Amino acid sequence: MTDQSQTPAVAAEETRLLPSDEILKGLIEPFADASWATSAGQDVITLPADQLRAFGESALQGGFELLSDVTAVDWLSRQPRFDVVVNLVSLQHRRRLRIIVQTDSDIPSLVTVWPGANYAEREAFDMFGINFVDHPDLTRILMPDEWEGYPLRKDFAVGSVPVQFKASHKVR
Repeated sequence: MTDQSQTPAVAAEETRLLPSDEILKGLIEPFADASWATSAGQDVITLPADQLRAFGESALQGGFELLSDVTAVDWLSRQPRFDVVVNLVSLQHRRRLRIIVQTDSDIPSLVTVWPGANYAEREAFDMFGINFVDHPDLTRILMPDEWEGYPLRKDFAVGSVPVQFKASHKVR
């Protein structure tokens, strides 16, 4: 039996988990709604869509000079439905950073921060229908212009395209 009078009364206070290294701590602290975790040995920042461009500018100034990829994940049964995943690389710090933004609608374009985001954002638009606001040329890049729908969405109907093969010759 424990004596409850000896247990100090501690107010339940939610503390924000911050990384221990100064590089990431300096990036995350100005963004109150950002959260940090690790996944498969990689730092992962989750933040609201409206903070993506500002965080990107801060990450660029903090040494993450390379945007290696922008893609999306369709969670179909979850709200918000999509995760937009931005992968950054810092050559000077020798590390990677993954940014995840949950969204159902528009998300800011990172082309003004990293011009190389152009084609990756166009691909995410073309395959998932993610709208990148202020993108200089948000048009289809993989599918024909007249294509309807977004093929990598989980609710996209799987269809078939008739294929005509040439007559095969007999092997003797």
